[in-house]
Amino acid sequence: MKALILAAGVGARLKPLTDGLPKALIPVGGTPMLERVLIRLKAAGVKSFVVNAHHHAPKVADFCAALSRRHGVPVSVSREDDLLLDTGGAVKKASALLRGRGPFFVHNADVLTDIDLRALIEAHKEAGALATLSARERASGRAYLFDAKGRFAGHDRGEGAVAWAKGPVPNVQRLGFDGVHLISPEFLDKITESGVFSITKTYLRLAGSGADIRAFRSDPWAWHDIGTAEKLAAAQAWAASRPA
Repeated sequence: MKALILAAGVGARLKPLTDGLPKALIPVGGTPMLERVLIRLKAAGVKSFVVNAHHHAPKVADFCAALSRRHGVPVSVSREDDLLLDTGGAVKKASALLRGRGPFFVHNADVLTDIDLRALIEAHKEAGALATLSARERASGRAYLFDAKGRFAGHDRGEGAVAWAKGPVPNVQRLGFDGVHLISPEFLDKITESGVFSITKTYLRLAGSGADIRAFRSDPWAWHDIGTAEKLAAAQAWAASRPA
């Protein structure tokens, strides 16, 4: 199994901390976030990693080389030096490195969680889904929309702007996306978008044509992102409360 860890973000809301440090390398509980994510994915069965890099890309690349040595797994770097490609563009650029027989993870480097990744894998395989998206009920200005059966139906982009895959659905579930995807390998050949684009755009198009893209309800597990100083402090406090 392979994984793409999204580590290219600029971290503008964390300035001045990110002036000299990539957001993905901010330590939480003494361990850089990128390494925390890699350790959890490795424990779930991932054997090969790709990390995309843009902001402070040389520092991310050097750290990835150290990660590979320290954890005994291959860690490739997909450089986005000239242009930050967003999630969909990042997956497309790294597609040659992600191809394989089984599904692959896409996991944000700034997400701290104890989600049961093996349970997510089992749910994905049991459903035979094209993609499975970890999501939960939480306050969010933006959300993914799912029908009563947990199938991806749309994206609430905030301020009343909703993009539907096929059209409004009854009994819609509005869920906050965790930044953790598990994607079947055939997805890579279905990407027709180019340049800078969100993977949400691809999900909307494919769901609109009948692709099975599903929610994995992650409500029982903790979840933090480190996008702001306040959120980083909350993540640090949660990590400190965990057993060593």
